[in-house]
Amino acid sequence: MNEQRKDILDMLAEGRITVVEAERLIVALERNQPPTAPGPDARPKGTAKYLRVVVDAVEDGEPARVNVRVPLQLLRAGVRLAALIPPQALGKVNAELNKSGMPFDLTQLKPEQLEALVDHLDEMTVEVDQPDATVRVFCE
Repeated sequence: MNEQRKDILDMLAEGRITVVEAERLIVALERNQPPTAPGPDARPKGTAKYLRVVVDAVEDGEPARVNVRVPLQLLRAGVRLAALIPPQALGKVNAELNKSGMPFDLTQLKPEQLEALVDHLDEMTVEVDQPDATVRVFCE
C-alpha cells in the first residue's frame, strides 16, 4: 500500500473525512498514477455487452435488491430506431415524457453519445441520500 493511500485511510479511521470523501480521494489518487497491467477481471474498452444497475437497500427493515441487466445492443437499436420516428411523433412523445416528469428530448439522442456514455460508465459514481443503500451503474 502506498503512503498516500495509507494517509487517506488514516484520516477516515480518525473521522476527519467521510467514506465518500475517502473514496473520491482514492479514485483521484489512482487516476494520477501510471497505469498498471490489467488484472484478470479487467475488460478491454469496447467489449461491454450489458448495462448493469444494482441497488442494495433496506426498506422497512428488510433487505431490498434491484438487479437490472440490459443488453447494450438493445439500447443501441433503440437509439437507431428513435432516429426513424417522424418529427411530429417525436414532439408528441417528448411532450408526454415531460408531462410524466421525465424531461427527456428524444431528438437529442445520437448513437455516438451512447458509445461515449458506455466508455465513461467505468468512471461513474452514483450517490444515494440513504446511508443504508448503495447504487452501482456499470457495463460488463
